[in-house]
Amino acid sequence: MNLGAGDTFPPADTDLDLMARTRVPDLPPLPNRASPHARKWQEIAAEFVGGSELSVLHALLISHLRKREFPPDAPILFRRLWVEQGDRLLHSLSTRWLISAITTFGDHGATEAERLLGAKAGVLFAAMKIYEAERLYSGLSPSDAHPHKRPAHVEMPMGMTQFSLATGGLDINLLAPIWRDAGQVPVAGPIVLALMGRLNADPGTVFARLQTMRAAKADAKAARQRRHEGPARPLTP
Repeated sequence: MNLGAGDTFPPADTDLDLMARTRVPDLPPLPNRASPHARKWQEIAAEFVGGSELSVLHALLISHLRKREFPPDAPILFRRLWVEQGDRLLHSLSTRWLISAITTFGDHGATEAERLLGAKAGVLFAAMKIYEAERLYSGLSPSDAHPHKRPAHVEMPMGMTQFSLATGGLDINLLAPIWRDAGQVPVAGPIVLALMGRLNADPGTVFARLQTMRAAKADAKAARQRRHEGPARPLTP
């Protein structure tokens, strides 16, 4: 995403407070021969019109840091944003951009803990995106759990054993270590904690649907138990 003649890239000591207070205006069209950097800046600015220029800078940094080559100040400035403006960004960015941010920490974190947490969270949300996108072809909406019935008696791929809906803790064991680690990583950790909160509140994820299916299975089991035991007998004096 090369810079063209006349393009500038914010230096590492950019005044972030000033950018946080500056609103993004509607920008005029770019000339036909604008550089990739200028076109990306324009595209991002259009998404955040009326918002803070801080959000534009954050998104532009991520776009550069995803490339093989990027301005030398980009990793420094990206981390400065989260060290100094983390609270603002957590409250203003969409889930999409928070996921992009933590994934960027996986490649450009300043510490091993930041990179490891970013890599773990990035894999989690990438896997969720793949699964949730494929599931849409079932015709079910994201918040619709599968109806309560026995799963198909077919082999799992790669010889894996089937996940037990009633007693399996794979979903909890997948999320809990990431949540635990996030509490111990000062700069990148709050991003993951915010994302975990949003995940927990969203009824349209595989984790929420599993909870719904567990509850339905438990209700069905309790109903069978009541039928087996028959009506309660009155106590005799």
